[in-house]
Amino acid sequence: MIRALIFDVDGTLAETEEAHRLAFNDTFAAFGLDWHWSRDLYRDLLQTTGGKERMRIYAHRHLGIDPGSVPVADIHAAKTARYGEMILAGAAPLRPGIADLLADAADRGMRLAVATTTNLPNVEALMQGTLGLAAKDVFEVIAAGDMVAAKKPAPDVYLLALNGLGLKAAECLAFEDSANGLKSAQAAGLACLVCPSWYTRADDFTGAAAIVDSYQAVAGMAALDAMFVSA
Repeated sequence: MIRALIFDVDGTLAETEEAHRLAFNDTFAAFGLDWHWSRDLYRDLLQTTGGKERMRIYAHRHLGIDPGSVPVADIHAAKTARYGEMILAGAAPLRPGIADLLADAADRGMRLAVATTTNLPNVEALMQGTLGLAAKDVFEVIAAGDMVAAKKPAPDVYLLALNGLGLKAAECLAFEDSANGLKSAQAAGLACLVCPSWYTRADDFTGAAAIVDSYQAVAGMAALDAMFVSA
């Protein structure tokens, strides 16, 4: 029986990756860097989870420079602030069906959690900018990337969410949009429903419990119950 839903954030709750990309580019310019991440390049960079990690990979693989020569932490902090401004201004609405799914699940007493590679301020900004609510008023447990040693596809963030809920993996359903997210959920023993985002639609989702084109297909718990009747 499903007792909790655990959601990824970027690409899952909202198509936030484009806002992240633009925030990175704005911040690079503010730091006097001539870096510019196109959509195609950013799609490739998303194979590496974590913004700081992405910058280090870009510096090393694409520019051939020592990542240690770049003030990655400072840039990322400024980028997080810029991203928060954009999200609070409405740059990334929730994906169709998500608001209804969250509301119906809460009405039915379903427990809700987040397991994300992004950091807590980004989760807070998204909830405030889309629902006008604090993240803690939507999700009982928030496991974020800055709380664990290893990011997705490692299972750490999902294991942290499960620990916070006090539930077994078999009692929860994960929601993801990327192959790395799916692998993370699977490694934690979770069944995972995937709804690909623009940046991840070409990913390999082998092993997903279900794949949907839109969350409108599962906008209520009745639809999930029908899909996972044996869960």
